[in-house]
Amino acid sequence: MPVQFGCQTYTWQMSYDRYKNSFAEILDTIQKSGFSGVEAEVCMLGSFYEDPGLLQEALGNRGLKLAALTLALPWLHPEETEEEAAEAERLLDYLDHFPQAKLILVQLPGSDRSNLDERRHNALQCINAVAKRASGRGIICAFHPNSPPGSVFLTEADYAVMFAGLDTRYVGYCPDSGHIANGGMEVLDIFRAHASLIRHVHFKDISLGRQWRAMGEGVIDHPGITAFLRESGYDGWIMVEEESEQAEADPDRAAVQNGRYMQEALR
Repeated sequence: MPVQFGCQTYTWQMSYDRYKNSFAEILDTIQKSGFSGVEAEVCMLGSFYEDPGLLQEALGNRGLKLAALTLALPWLHPEETEEEAAEAERLLDYLDHFPQAKLILVQLPGSDRSNLDERRHNALQCINAVAKRASGRGIICAFHPNSPPGSVFLTEADYAVMFAGLDTRYVGYCPDSGHIANGGMEVLDIFRAHASLIRHVHFKDISLGRQWRAMGEGVIDHPGITAFLRESGYDGWIMVEEESEQAEADPDRAAVQNGRYMQEALR
């Protein structure tokens, strides 16, 4: 399989109250923008999360694939809470209906970086536990670190702890180009150093001053990263998203613009 390009729905999730019940319309925009698939946090699915058959039908009608679903939880304790474990199980049951879709794990960032060692350890314990259960059901997992100020996997030092602590028998890595750059690291260096662990990819752009930008309007060499992924034999998804103020105001327009960039510069 060649590299496939999809759209991550966080671009709409930034305006959640406006778009929380608009997943069908979001799929229409993703199709119109030229993407082949979609990845979403379950909060964006609305009624589609009640019946996987509804999502299968909606995707099929638009010629789209479900690339992945995202599980975003706090994971603050050495073991999952009952609520966290139950939410993970519900999503695993749902993904049984989409055997080609991946599970992307994201820790919700805190308000600060206090108790860093303990929080990183606890997060990794929970991430590995979810991934082990997913692997037992044939679901491919990848962990996606982020870069808000309260993230515990933000800097190069954090990444060293992260890669040392991930149980790679069960969980791979989902690099996000924008979050890597926002953490002060060289994006392509991270992709190269951990290429064997990459199971899923997120692209978004950022300025030199670390402001989110539309694809192609920032400083990240996404064509170069795409070329590296192809040369390294990567055959998964690249999910495009945008977190700029302009995307928050008009996510549909941002998706169409980023789809055009994907077609012209990446595909």
